[in-house]
Amino acid sequence: MSDVYMPGISSRFNTDRIVEGLMKIERIPRDRSEREKERLQAQKTYWQDVNRRMVSLRDSARQLYSFQNPFNDRIITSSDASVLTGGAVRQTMPQTKEFTVKQIAQADRFLSSPVDDSFTVEAGVYTFDSGPEHISFNFKGGSLKDFVDALNRRGKGKIEASFVTVQSGKKSLLIESKITGEENNLVFSDAALDLALKSGVLEQQINLQDVAITLVDGGGAVQDAGQTGQEVAAQLSAVDNDSLKVSAAGGASIAFPDNTVVSQGLTIFFETAVKVLPTEPPPKVEPPPGPSVPQTGSVTFNGIVIDSAPSSVPIPEWKPPEPPPRIDDMNVLSLTFSDGTNIELAPIEDASGFTRVSFQIPDSEIGKTLVSLNIANKNTHRDVSLRRIQIMDPSDPINYKPANPVSVAQDAVVSMDGISVSRATNTIDDLLPGITIAVKKPSDTPVRIAVEADRDAIKDAIITFVGNYNRVMAEINVLTRNDDRIVQELSYLSEEEQGDMRNRMGAFAGDSTLTQYKNAAQNAVTAPYSTATGTEMLAKYGIGADMRMSGGSSGYDPSRLRGYLEIDEKKLDEALEINLAEVQQLFGFDSNGDLIVDSGVAYSLESLTRPYVETGGLIFIRTATIDSRIKADEQRIATLDKQLAEKEAALRIQYSQMENAYNRMEQMSNSLENFSRQNSNNGR
Repeated sequence: MSDVYMPGISSRFNTDRIVEGLMKIERIPRDRSEREKERLQAQKTYWQDVNRRMVSLRDSARQLYSFQNPFNDRIITSSDASVLTGGAVRQTMPQTKEFTVKQIAQADRFLSSPVDDSFTVEAGVYTFDSGPEHISFNFKGGSLKDFVDALNRRGKGKIEASFVTVQSGKKSLLIESKITGEENNLVFSDAALDLALKSGVLEQQINLQDVAITLVDGGGAVQDAGQTGQEVAAQLSAVDNDSLKVSAAGGASIAFPDNTVVSQGLTIFFETAVKVLPTEPPPKVEPPPGPSVPQTGSVTFNGIVIDSAPSSVPIPEWKPPEPPPRIDDMNVLSLTFSDGTNIELAPIEDASGFTRVSFQIPDSEIGKTLVSLNIANKNTHRDVSLRRIQIMDPSDPINYKPANPVSVAQDAVVSMDGISVSRATNTIDDLLPGITIAVKKPSDTPVRIAVEADRDAIKDAIITFVGNYNRVMAEINVLTRNDDRIVQELSYLSEEEQGDMRNRMGAFAGDSTLTQYKNAAQNAVTAPYSTATGTEMLAKYGIGADMRMSGGSSGYDPSRLRGYLEIDEKKLDEALEINLAEVQQLFGFDSNGDLIVDSGVAYSLESLTRPYVETGGLIFIRTATIDSRIKADEQRIATLDKQLAEKEAALRIQYSQMENAYNRMEQMSNSLENFSRQNSNNGR
């Protein structure tokens, strides 16, 4: 139907088709230039991809011998990472140390007593200090949640608060410092102190001074005739496990610290225990035997013995002595002052266990100096014991202590090779040069840490180097060869990547630039290099073009002739474990002692690659040349597009004029035919 002519709508002679056919011929030079431009753009992309691969290879080669090479990286291995871990800076000397973590550093974390959900926090200025951190803010009053939110906003991550629902309708406020160390105690001031006392976070601490049990010679002991007070004290009083025991009829005096001056409200605390001895019957007393009377003599006369009458002594009637009286006197304690005066303390009570006793010194004694606490045990059937003597002086500043501490501020205490050290944090970086240890938890058993080379990082760097080398070789093989087997051998590529590789196969066939680089790179990775111990090659340490294990297939494999490197991981691992220094020197070595690397696989390959990828290098020149050619083609295409547009416009004008002329001629022919037909009709 396209050939049907419709006046005013279609062209009688199908002008569009004719013009398009003529213009198709005219566009041949322009299409040729467009295809050349696309080819050049593809080549530029290929060169850019090669450049990117070479840059990656250069960087990975440089990493293996530069100042930041992984051979100087250090790691710390711990025999128990749950107790102690660490890290080391580069070039730290390899060493082994043993640590025993006695305690870890902690910060103050205080929990309040349970309070009702309706508990409100009063308005005021709330001030908290923890070490160098000082936080103070005005709180307008509100619920416990409002206060927690306000403190956390201003706590700067150094002091925080939260609350825990301990039971239905009850919460406990938790306020904690984030700064560890025993010098960084959490201190409450202003309204914060009132809140802490009101909620049970803190409680007032009584200042008690312990009094050591030190006996005063003589001690006021009850003495027997002919004995000194010191002798009695030695026999009837003894100190054992910080407890003084005074036997029946004994005595002792305990000295107070020097300059213990009595102030108002001064109170003495101590614990007493009384052991009641069993009552035994008095020993039976026999009457005295009386005087010894000598026997009288005798007389012998003429064999007759005449004895004298025996002597006799009158003995009074025997009356046994009365047993000693039982003494029960509980007023055994007294105080002695420096002016020689004494006051008695309240009587003690019988109690087999220790009982806590307090005694507030009367105001009448204010200003005097305490000398001793005396025990005069006049009892005949009681032993009295005394311990835990303390003095409370109300004039001392008021202190507060946490009522429910979750943890208290303390330093980390660590023993290194038997040397004990302490730090305010669990991260200690000033104990050993270049080594930082992190304390996790206490342990009774030593933990051994070892500083050694980071062999995993070294291995990863070598694998990255080999991978980048192989990708460059693959790129060059594909671009310089038109062989589909090269793409098939790259099994690590995805289907899409393989398709892209097939599109660029042979794009630079015959280009000597890439071929020369490939040959030089192959020589660089297979050549022998000097080390401190001799001349070595990569293949010795498990890196080479053909690292098949002995006993495997030794048949022809063309893929092993294309310059790719392989890694025998087992062999490489052994080399990194045993010959780490040689492996390092094989990649980069200072052969002349000027502290600059000038030899090695990585050094050679980086030196080879640098002229190709640096600014103004070979690839830069290639892409710049392609850019100029693309620009010339674009200008040519623009000129041709302009000429083609003018040519098409001229053709359409010509064919339009021809069609108009034909239409006029046809109209004239029709007019003449109608005129002739009309004349014929009139002649009849």
